[in-house]
Amino acid sequence: MKRTTISLIAVATALAAVTGFASLTVPDGTEPTRGDLALPLPVERTSLLCPAPSSSELAETHYTSFTPARKQGGGQKGADAPPDSAELRASTAVLADTDDAPAEDGKKKDADEAGAKKPAPDKPVVAVKEPGKPVSAETDGGEAPALVGTATGSLAPGWTTQQTTSVAAGSGRGLLGVSCTGPDTDFWFPGASLAEGRQDYVHLTNPDDTGAVADIELHGKDGTLKTTLTEGIPVPAGSSVPVLLSTLTAEKADEVTVHVTTRTGRVGAVVRAADETDGSDWLAASADPAGTAVLPGIPADATSVQLVAFAPGDDDADLKVQLAGPTGTITPAGHELLHVKSGMTASVDLADITKGEAGSLILSPAEKGHATPVVAALRVVRGKGDKQEIGFIPATAPVGERATAADNRAKGSILSLNAPGKAAEVRVTASVGTEGGAQAVKTYTVKAGTTLAITPPVPAGLKGSYAVTVETLSGGPVHASRTLEIADDGIPMFTVQTLPDDRGTVVVPEAEQDLSVLDD
Repeated sequence: MKRTTISLIAVATALAAVTGFASLTVPDGTEPTRGDLALPLPVERTSLLCPAPSSSELAETHYTSFTPARKQGGGQKGADAPPDSAELRASTAVLADTDDAPAEDGKKKDADEAGAKKPAPDKPVVAVKEPGKPVSAETDGGEAPALVGTATGSLAPGWTTQQTTSVAAGSGRGLLGVSCTGPDTDFWFPGASLAEGRQDYVHLTNPDDTGAVADIELHGKDGTLKTTLTEGIPVPAGSSVPVLLSTLTAEKADEVTVHVTTRTGRVGAVVRAADETDGSDWLAASADPAGTAVLPGIPADATSVQLVAFAPGDDDADLKVQLAGPTGTITPAGHELLHVKSGMTASVDLADITKGEAGSLILSPAEKGHATPVVAALRVVRGKGDKQEIGFIPATAPVGERATAADNRAKGSILSLNAPGKAAEVRVTASVGTEGGAQAVKTYTVKAGTTLAITPPVPAGLKGSYAVTVETLSGGPVHASRTLEIADDGIPMFTVQTLPDDRGTVVVPEAEQDLSVLDD
């Protein structure tokens, strides 16, 4: 028998392929040593997907794309590192050949054998040229397509793109913001709706060269809703498919949890929610099911806050509901506990819970040692009467090492930082502007059990928009979100984006023993 030893570099490469593409060079550009491989290494490749912005001809969409600068000494590249590139291009907006997946304007569209309406253009819509400097692009009208893109080399770690759309009137009125997401196979969206007056679409985008097939399950307050979807929804390669939730079931439900999974391939998924009286916004996926959920950044002037939670496992969840404000954590009177039955969507009206002070909602097990995984989101309303606007805050993972929110403006950006456990110190870096300005950096301390709502530092001489990067320096985990406000004709238009860890690095563990294969 012949024994063949697998090299440590090959093992590291295999691990990187599982967890994300990682650079196998250390900061000085040399080959990694055994000890070096225990360190976080920058990813070499990452993908982002942006949904089609709007079907309204009044829509004005602004893209801001950004890759944070590497730490000093981390910019040199190894000989085998991929080239630097970060581009988003138009996908092919299509309709799968099924009545279950109508186009967003309600009209059936033909597709060729591959399912594509027409090939995507070659010219990128937005492209980052160097780390640390954001770039922007704009488009108008209701024909703007979804975008698919990939970043490689030094532009891959932490690559972030914000899509912000303003619609002045009509059923899609509002400020719609979304952080373009990476592809995956499993998404949870508590907070969607099948109520009268709501039109919610799931946008599915496939970045790959092969087709994907997605399933959509709907869960109401009494359990899983019966749907007409049995064969899955085909999402052709490089294309995007909008699916109107109300076409999937004849049942009505005010609060619905949407579960998107893929049978084959992977997709990006996000829900566009439109209310005929309260405007519209994007509902991003909740963090993965967990025993504790943190939903940061409820605006101080919120006039209505609706909590929606879902327990996907076999056990019911009993949750303690707390609000972390600027001075500490309280339990809202009358809403101390929330019982979530297994497989059923639970909701509670928290009214104007913030009482004029920005805060974050924390859901935790009511009994210690009995943590049941849940997903959760908030539907937030600002304004009153015919001057209302909605936004959504899904549960989010901690900032971790670093997270970024792009498309911040000189006015109207608010950063919310919540430390649900121990106090923490964070560094907030405002990038240069898309058209000019000097980087600004400031350090903040977030007290334990509080939410710190701040106006992030603004670059001196700012022209255009800029990105805000949050880094955890010490202490416990920090959960964060960024609110962007743009008032229009007395309507307090706003949108909230959470800031989970950008996963710009991957840890390749040190091999403690000789790994080998046996070969006859």
